[in-house]
Amino acid sequence: MTDDLDAESVALHERLRGKITVESKFALDNRRDLSLAYTPGVAAVCMTIARDPTRVYDLTCKRNMVAVVTDGSAVLGLGNIGPEAALPVMEGKAILFKTFAGVDAFPICLASQDADEIVRTVRQIAPVFGGINLEDISSPRCFDVEARLQDLGIPVFHDDQHGTAIVVMAALLNALTVTGKRLDELTIVFNGSGAAALACTRLLVDCGAKKLCPAVKDVILCDSKGIIHRGRTDLNVHKAELAKITNVRRLTGGLREAIAGADVFIGLSQAKLVDQAMIKSMAPNPIVFAMANPVPEIMPDEARAAGAVVVGSGRSDFPNQINNVLAFPGVFRGALDAGAIVINDAMKIRAAFALADCVIEPTPERVLPDPLDKAVAYRVAAAVARAAVETEVCREPRRA
Repeated sequence: MTDDLDAESVALHERLRGKITVESKFALDNRRDLSLAYTPGVAAVCMTIARDPTRVYDLTCKRNMVAVVTDGSAVLGLGNIGPEAALPVMEGKAILFKTFAGVDAFPICLASQDADEIVRTVRQIAPVFGGINLEDISSPRCFDVEARLQDLGIPVFHDDQHGTAIVVMAALLNALTVTGKRLDELTIVFNGSGAAALACTRLLVDCGAKKLCPAVKDVILCDSKGIIHRGRTDLNVHKAELAKITNVRRLTGGLREAIAGADVFIGLSQAKLVDQAMIKSMAPNPIVFAMANPVPEIMPDEARAAGAVVVGSGRSDFPNQINNVLAFPGVFRGALDAGAIVINDAMKIRAAFALADCVIEPTPERVLPDPLDKAVAYRVAAAVARAAVETEVCREPRRA
């Protein structure tokens, strides 16, 4: 099946010569049309913006245009394959933006993996775009790049971090409904300490501390060397910061020790690192999101057989696919509609709760809506836009 899908996908891309194109909203049927769209009429549009730069949102594509920016250093499960090889994924991202939220997006694949150069380049191209979606930039560089671009005056969002965190939280909220557990009673174990795992942890821990959502009882992070705790001297700055606010019992050891007695396991790591005995050691009615791709930390049917009540993965051939397409189109749609200058924690939390609410009656087999449900993005967008207005991170209202 996978071999057939691979061959068919390559054939599709070869036949189409890529998946996206640029189309005009205005037909050039005569000389007057040409004069309105280009010279001499366009000069008046340019001068209108020169006198009042905010008018760029009313008179150009900027208000609905997002750049999908990558350096090709951490693509899907493929790793550091470079900008040219990353382009098909970025084209796909652009299609998802347009299909699910009506957002125009364009791939920008950079021939540099230097953080300073990436930041400088994004700053130089920002006048064209209403938002920047950072994609497939390796950790920990991705944290630095995103943080340094937050003053652009347009939303900058690293989807591998925050899109994943939003969808994971939404799935968790509905899994709690199914299992009868509560956020403030949970011990959650993350295996993997890359961008997605750290962002998920921050969303749960920081937002609980800020009273944006209920505080989680405890979060335990594991990396390739074991449980992250305050006594470790080999942690980078990002892990060291999280060590201060996680693992309140100061557990040591490896994943097997971390998972014993835990309510939730969230895997963002590698294939086959969890066995059935580990699932059986968890607290009653465990929740397991094993999200390594294409082979998860434990296969969903194995986790369920070992007692997991709700099981999710990154795969489309099992229930509860945890797919970022449920988050990023709606998040940007809402941010663009509100004229937001950033995407803050309140907007992310509202996105997660709105996404969870798209499932009316959660079941063990359905804690997230169908990734192809086109109503989802607009429900998420409405919640994100409200949060942007309420937290006062919007530009001055645009002219009608």
